[in-house]
Amino acid sequence: MAAVFHRGSLAVASLEATERFGVGPAALGTFTVLQLLVYAVMQVPTGLLVDRFGPRKVLVTAALLMGTGQVLFAVATSYPLALVARAVLGSGDAMTFISLLRLTSAHFSARQYSLVVSFTAALGGLGNLAATVPLTLLLHDAGWTTTFLIAGLATAGYALVASRLKDTPDGPAPRGEVMNIRAVARNVRDTWRTPGTRLGFWVHFATMQLPAVLALLWGFPYLVAAHGLSERAASSVLGVMVIVTITSGPLIGAVIGRRPELRMLLIAGYLVAAVGLWAVLLISPMPPVLLGLVFGVIALGLPLSAIGFSIARDYNPLTRVGTASGVVNVGGFLAATLAALGIGLVLDITNSFTYALLVSGALMALGIWRTAIWWLRARAEVFAAQARGEDVPVRIRQRRWDSVALSA
Repeated sequence: MAAVFHRGSLAVASLEATERFGVGPAALGTFTVLQLLVYAVMQVPTGLLVDRFGPRKVLVTAALLMGTGQVLFAVATSYPLALVARAVLGSGDAMTFISLLRLTSAHFSARQYSLVVSFTAALGGLGNLAATVPLTLLLHDAGWTTTFLIAGLATAGYALVASRLKDTPDGPAPRGEVMNIRAVARNVRDTWRTPGTRLGFWVHFATMQLPAVLALLWGFPYLVAAHGLSERAASSVLGVMVIVTITSGPLIGAVIGRRPELRMLLIAGYLVAAVGLWAVLLISPMPPVLLGLVFGVIALGLPLSAIGFSIARDYNPLTRVGTASGVVNVGGFLAATLAALGIGLVLDITNSFTYALLVSGALMALGIWRTAIWWLRARAEVFAAQARGEDVPVRIRQRRWDSVALSA
């Protein structure tokens, strides 16, 4: 909850940030770009740190980094110091979820694991909810410095609670081996060569980008500037996104847990709907109620992006699942980083959200294209394994269009 709150805390404070630091859209977008870039870069190293030192120590460090970063952001009056603060905060955010996954795997059975992870992600959405209307009201009443000082000090204090966790039910986790850079590079290379990993990467890239960039940064100013909503109404629309994410995540997890063959059908259906709704947003102003409905449907991309992890897990051996999860996670955050930066740059040049949101459309088109290609290639790999009499993670029926799978 703390990590997701801090990640989204700038979304409703973006207008105040432009005034406080005297920056334009491109510089404002750099806050989110930097934070997401740090998150993406930290994924594989975090997995290594968790394996080496155990999740408890990494979670304590993460809470301290997030708290320190938010305190720095509260007192910062210059743009460079604010960038440093968001980088520190992003480092703590990046170290949180993978540590929780490792902690969950040690405390719960394999059957319980998927359900616990789904509810963990859903409860994390409460942090995002707190970063909408409540944070808007607190900013209005208490001001910038007080608001972010409270958030930062509370999170740093939570490190005391995290320090009482047990890595395993029996105590500390076994100490991992010293990290070997060559072995890590070889593991990442082998993981990336697996078609299922590539498919998971592009699924995450295609589904997460649009809802993430709207929720984290550009949704609030877009609703205010392009649709004329009040700040309170705009934060309420973003709150709808959070509620949809919280409630739909466990449901989607339950469906794909029982019927994994439906995973890509859900992805395809969402991408078609998201492209259509994105186009409508560009060409037509809407009342707040309809905007809430549209943003709610778009928000489904966040829980659906977790299907990328499920696919990568199924198509990689157990020894590479952690690395595969890190690689998949890079996909969505890379797309969100590019979108946040691109939208800011286009806004600086054109001062038009209509043109700026074309960046998201281009990235979505790229993600859909690569997802389709690697879906066909992953299916081809399954059919080949079935023909050899090997066990496969999901049995699927071959279709006529599978013959168009490309080799290049």
